[in-house]
Amino acid sequence: MTGITRDELAARIAADIPEGSYVNLGIGAPTLVANYLPRDQEIILHTENGLLGMGEAPEPHLIDPDLINAGKQPVTALPGAAYFHHADSFAMMRGGHLDVCVLGAFQVSQSGDLANWSTGAPGAIPAVGGAMDLAIGAKSVYVMTDLLTKQGESKLVASCTYPLTGVGCVTRVYTDHAVFDVTADGLAVRELFGDVTISRLEELTRLTMMDATEGRR
Repeated sequence: MTGITRDELAARIAADIPEGSYVNLGIGAPTLVANYLPRDQEIILHTENGLLGMGEAPEPHLIDPDLINAGKQPVTALPGAAYFHHADSFAMMRGGHLDVCVLGAFQVSQSGDLANWSTGAPGAIPAVGGAMDLAIGAKSVYVMTDLLTKQGESKLVASCTYPLTGVGCVTRVYTDHAVFDVTADGLAVRELFGDVTISRLEELTRLTMMDATEGRR
């Protein structure tokens, strides 16, 4: 059974972001999406530490240590980019001004609940950041994650067992095995990657899924 790489998944997500969107990319793997956005379209990236108009990662010799994203990674600023106060940035998030956010996840339930800030384990270091604000403030919430944990457990679950970030907030889940839409009737498989089948996905997740596949990569 084969899927796709993390970079290929980032490119797949980038292809689904409509032109003219205001987008926030969460810490970690979602930041890779910035490197695959179409150059012939205007898609404006927002980062909660106070930048609108963020570009892709810079070449090593062009790194500006004063120009970073919320994950403290070096970024670039596109012509016309704007800098602003942290509070103003969160007002954009909470006020419903972002069209799309792409977040990582520990778990996503079949009803679209998101858990991505803590496993709840003793001694675990919580990492809330702006995830809660993004989860309820963005018009569409895309999750980018591996389908399985390192222990082989599914991140798609009937009900989240980790502390919740948001309830019923996830629009679509992009994994290395397949893309899933969250619907009122549960998860619908939108696209399969490699040799993966819907029956195999149901075995891995122990969930019943609808078939809404558009194709296979």
